[in-house]
Order: sequence, then structure tokens, then C-alpha cells
Amino acid sequence: MKNISAICFVLLFLTACSTSSTGRKQVSLYPEDELNQMGITSFEQMKKEIPISTDKATNDFVLCVADAITANVPKSANQGDWEVVVFDSEQVNAFALPGGKIGVYTGILNVTENQDQLAAIIGHEVGHVLEHHSNERLSADKLSNVGLAVAAIAIGASEVENKGLWVAGLGIGVQYGLIMPYSRSHESEADIVGQDLMARSGFEPQASVQLWQNMSKLSKTAPPEFMSTHPSNETRIEQLNGHLAVSQPYYLAEKKQNHLPNCVKPKVIPTPKVKK
Repeated sequence: MKNISAICFVLLFLTACSTSSTGRKQVSLYPEDELNQMGITSFEQMKKEIPISTDKATNDFVLCVADAITANVPKSANQGDWEVVVFDSEQVNAFALPGGKIGVYTGILNVTENQDQLAAIIGHEVGHVLEHHSNERLSADKLSNVGLAVAAIAIGASEVENKGLWVAGLGIGVQYGLIMPYSRSHESEADIVGQDLMARSGFEPQASVQLWQNMSKLSKTAPPEFMSTHPSNETRIEQLNGHLAVSQPYYLAEKKQNHLPNCVKPKVIPTPKVKK
């Protein structure tokens, strides 16, 4: 038990090593250079496996929004230019990776009604990179695996009955009590950081609320929030609405200086080509 207590103390100490921009305690066990290389490698693999859109109007629209967003990202997050790729897929998704990579699926352009709503998506995804969420998630997985292994050893050495059930129960407890809430906190943080980023880039932050109202119409069969890695749409809308008092002044300052982007969404987003 003393060994377990010592390990728990070390884990608690590690979680206090750094703090996110929103004040949340973080643990990051991996060097940033390693995470950047992971992001670059993953992105290159995706470009080989997923068709890339060649539609000029679609690419111009996405690049216009992404360039406006990344122009306001600190160089500490990525030293060079950001690479933006539009993937020709019906998936309603987008992502950003360490190493300065952004991917947007054409499917999400049918949900985002204008430049501001796409900026909410890209701002959110870049927010994950800014707050080092990939590092945190990998670190959390590593620490939880270590903790479960130690607990399993302790249970194995004890006299409790049904040891297998105890170990299985611990695994479920870690999943629903640690990993999923951890992921939900990342999503909520990326929502807020992304809303600020889009507003500082000249996009209307209210559009982030409208975006998730659109998303909620697509996900009526979503699992309960406590069983999901993402907050419910209702939770996200409430949090984003509450943060408008902070983000709106950033947008109004850009508007006053006439620094608003003018990214035109194509009237028609080409349907992804199906491989024969």
C-alpha cells in the first residue's frame, strides 16, 4: 500500500506541472518535437489514404478561413506555415494536428452555412493544438495504464474475492470517471479557446452557437453525456453562449478596424467521388 500511495503522490504531482490558458491543470509527458512529428507523419498517411478535393472554389473558401485563423495563432504553437488540406469525403469532420496541419472534410461544409461557422470549426480544432490536448490525452492514457497495472498487482496480492471483477470494474471506472471527463474538458476548452481565436480573426463568435445548433439536428441519437467523450450539444451551446461576453469585444475591435475576412462559400459543394 505504501508503494501505491507513493505512485499516487507522483501522479498528483505530475498533474500540477503545467496549466492551460483557461487555468486547467495539465500533465504532458511527451516532448513537443515528438508530438509534432507524430502529427506530420499521421497527416502524410491520411493524404495517401483519403481523396483530396481538387475543386478550386471549395479549396479557396477553406484556405481563406484557415489562413485568417492561423494568422492569429502564436508562433510557439507552430514555427512554420500551416498546411491545410480539404479531404473529399462525406464525413462531417475536421481536425488540426501538432506540427501545423489542418484537415477539413467536404462533408462538414454542408453543415457550416458561412465563413463564420467554418471559422468556429477550424478555431475549435486549432484550439486543441494550442492547449496541447494530444499530449495530455497520450499522457493520461499512459498514466491510467500504469495505475491499472499497479492496482491489479495490489488486488492480486490481496485476499478479496472475485479479483477479476474488481480489475474489470477498475477499468470501467477509469474509462467513465477519468478518460471520458478528461476528453469532455478538452472539448469544452477547445470550444472557448476557438471562439476567442475566431473572434480575434474577425469572425462573428455568435456563429459558434449557431454551428452547434446545426450539429444538434444531426445527432439526435447521441449517447448520454456521461458516456461520451464529447459534451452534449446543449452543454456546448450553453457554454459558448456564456462566453460571448468575453469573445464578442474581440470581434467588435476587428470590425471597427475593418479587419473582417471575406471568404465566400461556394453555392455548391461537389459530391465526393465514389471509388469504383
